[in-house]
Amino acid sequence: MAKHKYIESPDVMWELFEAYMKEVKKNPRYKVQFVGKDGNQVYEPLERPLTMEGFENHCFKIGKISDLAHYFSNRGDAYNDYVPICSRIKKTIRQDQIEGGMVGQYNPSITQRLNGLTEKTESTLNTSINILNIDPLDDSKDHLISQNSIPKKED
Repeated sequence: MAKHKYIESPDVMWELFEAYMKEVKKNPRYKVQFVGKDGNQVYEPLERPLTMEGFENHCFKIGKISDLAHYFSNRGDAYNDYVPICSRIKKTIRQDQIEGGMVGQYNPSITQRLNGLTEKTESTLNTSINILNIDPLDDSKDHLISQNSIPKKED
């Protein structure tokens, strides 16, 4: 028996995503700023980034489906027809976030972390340890080392 799919076809999924993109881009968030000597309150519109969570919430809000995980993971190969559309949706979201971060429209640090773009550095630390063999029965104080003297390695 075939499983019922809440999103009837890949074309319908793309239409849902296009509707989500339009809704996000035409409904900015607003940042309150106080300007001028009198501190007049001004609302600066901020473009909202595309997110997978936003797309899922959009689908829930319109009563279509609340979780898209099965479609995007292709669980049990039941959603093979959706793979190209799901891939395109993920890449479109990623492109929006990366480009927005690169031009300073979105927080670049968050954009990097969300998309696995963090800079990786490698450090190497070399250490050496000098070991003194001291005879516990030796009463001479020749083996004592002051804090300012470090044994020198002989060539």
